[in-house]
Amino acid sequence: MILEDIYRFWIEAGWEKAVRVFWYFIVFELVRYVVVDYFVVIIHFLDRFINRKKWQMAYQQLHAEQPLISVIVPGKNEGKHLFKLTRSLAEQTYQNFELIVVDDGSDDQTRIIGRDLESIGLIDLFISNDVRGGKASGANIALHFAKGKYIVHFDADCSFDNDAIEKSLLPFYYDPRIAAVGGNLEVRNDRESLATTLQAIEYLKVILVGRMVTSYLNIYRIISGAFGTFRTDVLKRLGGWDIGPGLDGDITVKIRKLGYRVHFEPTANGLTSVPNSFRKLTKQRLRWDKSIIRFRLRKHRDVFYPNAHFRFINMFSSLENIGYNLILNLKWLIYIFDMVINFHHLLMYIIPANILLYTLANYFQFFAIMLIVRNPQDKHRLFWYIPAMVFYTGYYLRIVRFIAHFKELFLRESYKDPWNPLKSSMKAKAMKI
Repeated sequence: MILEDIYRFWIEAGWEKAVRVFWYFIVFELVRYVVVDYFVVIIHFLDRFINRKKWQMAYQQLHAEQPLISVIVPGKNEGKHLFKLTRSLAEQTYQNFELIVVDDGSDDQTRIIGRDLESIGLIDLFISNDVRGGKASGANIALHFAKGKYIVHFDADCSFDNDAIEKSLLPFYYDPRIAAVGGNLEVRNDRESLATTLQAIEYLKVILVGRMVTSYLNIYRIISGAFGTFRTDVLKRLGGWDIGPGLDGDITVKIRKLGYRVHFEPTANGLTSVPNSFRKLTKQRLRWDKSIIRFRLRKHRDVFYPNAHFRFINMFSSLENIGYNLILNLKWLIYIFDMVINFHHLLMYIIPANILLYTLANYFQFFAIMLIVRNPQDKHRLFWYIPAMVFYTGYYLRIVRFIAHFKELFLRESYKDPWNPLKSSMKAKAMKI
């Protein structure tokens, strides 16, 4: 009966009132996350079909050259993951690589396990630091010793399809302007809790489809450190990674500023473990969202300045990132105030209709994902959790984002994050990086 009353109300209200009330959904959410997604999925299939000979030539050139690849894995307390990682790498279709693992001041058995794996040849070079320097420090140490033409940066707790490395290398031979390639990551522990299940859906939406969109628009802006492939000469020219958190997006912007292209490769697949509780997830997302302010608005604000190195596409990339993470968050707050102030007497009709619209949009986006995702049959169970995404992305993540942006804008709290050693963060703050 209630649903019938809501339906009758909006039929009688007419389309003009509906547009006035649901303007935020129509203008921003529907266009960006449904219309654009379907358009890019179609473009992806057309591109792979039209340029299939060029991709075949890239494959032939890669295997004719057989360049040495340096797989680098920096991390702390990752000993329990190292053997599984070596097994995953042993199954790769591309085998001309060296594996360099950097232990960043671990206090578990990582050093013992790493040395053992090195002694039997499963790790080519194991480096152990007595004092923790942070992930960027570990990656830069590995970069210093790397001999490969390309660097593949992995997280130790990830596993990969057996052709993941090969697929991440092909774009370099397809387009010589490309200097970095991001791989696709899905959630391994998606059945562990409600938090991990919702993240599994989010990763499909944001990483698989979302990064395909930005890559085709040439505004792709973050290559995940969990699975990223880079030209070694470009990384060394940049001096490696700067201190994070947010180092993944930072290195990507630095590469773009040199004039190179960055590419997302949806067929290079890996699995990663995600936080299994909302408490842990909140902590992670606060760290991620602070980096938008620290790097986009402060460190790399020069992308907005007209100078000799100015590129419109880099400015647009940062604007899109800031727009959809910061400005649209504020617009959403304005929308809420608009509804409460001007339509408070209609909230009993507006709120259910909003939930329904966002749920339908999420289902349409999910269907687009099913067209391109690997093993779609394994994702069918996620179908039943789509309605919960309205509250997960629409409220929970937005609130976390508000808090993170406030703390970083006014308190610069990313420099206090224990994810990095305090001494490294204080040095980064002094150097304004």
